[in-house]
Amino acid sequence: MMMLIFEYAPIAMFLLLLLLLFLGVPIAFSLAFVGVFFALIMWGIDSTSLLASAVWGVMNNFTLIAIPLFILMSVLLEKTNIIADLFDSVYKWSGRLRGGLAIAAIVVGAIIGAISGVVAAGVIGLGLIALPQMMKYKYNENLSLGSIMAGGTLGQLIPPSLNMVVYGAITGVSVSSLFAGGLGAGYLLIFLFIIYILIQAYRREDMAPALAKEDRATFREKVESLKSIALPILLIIIVLGSIFTGMATPTEGAAVGVFGTILIGLGTKRLDWKKTKESINESTKMTGMVGWILIGAASFSAVFSGVGGNQFVAEMAQVVPGGKWGVLFFSLAFIILLGMFLETMALIMLAAPIISPVIVNAGFDPLWWAVVFMVVLQMAFLTPPFGFAIFYLKSAVGAKVGIDKIYRATIPFIMIQLIVAIILIIFPMLAVWLPNLLSD
Repeated sequence: MMMLIFEYAPIAMFLLLLLLLFLGVPIAFSLAFVGVFFALIMWGIDSTSLLASAVWGVMNNFTLIAIPLFILMSVLLEKTNIIADLFDSVYKWSGRLRGGLAIAAIVVGAIIGAISGVVAAGVIGLGLIALPQMMKYKYNENLSLGSIMAGGTLGQLIPPSLNMVVYGAITGVSVSSLFAGGLGAGYLLIFLFIIYILIQAYRREDMAPALAKEDRATFREKVESLKSIALPILLIIIVLGSIFTGMATPTEGAAVGVFGTILIGLGTKRLDWKKTKESINESTKMTGMVGWILIGAASFSAVFSGVGGNQFVAEMAQVVPGGKWGVLFFSLAFIILLGMFLETMALIMLAAPIISPVIVNAGFDPLWWAVVFMVVLQMAFLTPPFGFAIFYLKSAVGAKVGIDKIYRATIPFIMIQLIVAIILIIFPMLAVWLPNLLSD
């Protein structure tokens, strides 16, 4: 009987996890409970040493120190209204275009991602700032909601990304190289998002009309608006430049980013002691939430591996027809399926140790796979029923927009993300050319 339980434990663990998620139990505690529950059933009270060791291994990872620093940087940006300045400047320059406000949401989302790497800041910030403008100029609701979520989630792919830091820490892939690969893939995704918006806007005039002539900024106003984004752009160059050139590790680059954000806030007289305390308190809460997710995922992963879960998934991948390409598409389907239910950081903790070795053993480049993994992972922010960008935006708009409308708005942008993943599979050099260039 015990052997039968052990054999089917990996499947039972996932089923129990999904049940807890559907019951509304937070992801961190769902993961931890399933891990502890199955550890006690399988190995008794002595199994607590395995769980403690797994949790300590995660918490003792120096690379993860970048997470609270990037979160603090993101909160400081929000408190100093830099996001509002960015959107104001970009939409002044794009006002003559049909779809200009939606394009501005994509571009500003990319800039926010390049500054902080925190998806919540991008989606919520754009939801509060960009959506009212789009509604004012009678933009199509689906296009408006979708472009805000798509732009806000670019922080997952445009470095510095918190999820890239976690993936690199778990798999041993160079975080700096992954940042560079994500930059190339991110630009491709931005390009296709903008092309889609323009096609929709010029196909039907009422989808995303240009601003009325009297509402468009003058050339002088456009030039003056650049002053507000000069310092954030300089901050991006300093943070990413220091990481890409090897002058700083991602953790040190995050510290530079926090320091630069504080200087910008003080220089523009938008940061005072009250906002600083609020930023520290909020970033501490967010870091605590991330920490609990990492602890829960580490507990689940340790037990899942102990009951043969990793081997179970690897054997499933090996019997898939199609050789290494069959393994690849099985792995992608596995991540997409998990992404429909799990928070992205928990997904990395669970899937990366299982799937990444299978992919590398099949003969694929680990850095290329890491970039593809990140592109597919970005879909998890938008895929129902538990896409976190959906709920970030819902929290920003409140009762003004129904959750069903937000769900529908994600579909075309999910398809674009899938197209980018396919392009990277067909043309793998697009994912690794920049890391290779920088390493040379």
